[in-house]
Amino acid sequence: MKVVLIRHGKVNFRWKSWYTSDQFDEACVLYDKAPILKLSYSIPDAKYSSYYISALSRTGETAQSIFGEQDYISTDLINEVPLSASLYIGVKLPLLFWNISGRIQWYFNNGRQKEGRLQTKKRAKQFVHMLVDKNEDCVIVTHGFFMHTLVAELKRMNFSIDNKSLKYANGECVIARL
Repeated sequence: MKVVLIRHGKVNFRWKSWYTSDQFDEACVLYDKAPILKLSYSIPDAKYSSYYISALSRTGETAQSIFGEQDYISTDLINEVPLSASLYIGVKLPLLFWNISGRIQWYFNNGRQKEGRLQTKKRAKQFVHMLVDKNEDCVIVTHGFFMHTLVAELKRMNFSIDNKSLKYANGECVIARL
């Protein structure tokens, strides 16, 4: 069984350097709605039984630009881990603060984030079990932060992983084999 994980294409969105909490939350919503840039990506050429995309439009756009017309299976099990302001304040703080503090809260399952690490792991586990049950070669177009949890779960289920990375670039591909 071969699983090709792909991080979605580069999003056509320009983050500002500083945000209030409300502005950061709004920017996250706008980012999720933004289209991808039309670029080319180097993906192993093969025929796959299934093509999975998240419920966020950027994965569908990416898959369409790489694989053309297919019967894509959309699932929120592989959505990006949502991010929101870690505290509510009217003072502008750097984007880096919002990103790091939100991910720290995610790690410790803080209720300010829409989803905690344990929930993310549960989604990944559910998705990987579904893949193993189907036992077919497939493509998964998903998101950078979520890919780390997904790769870890694949590894836990005895998949061998090619190209494990600390940061996945847009359009980057990881191969997992069972």
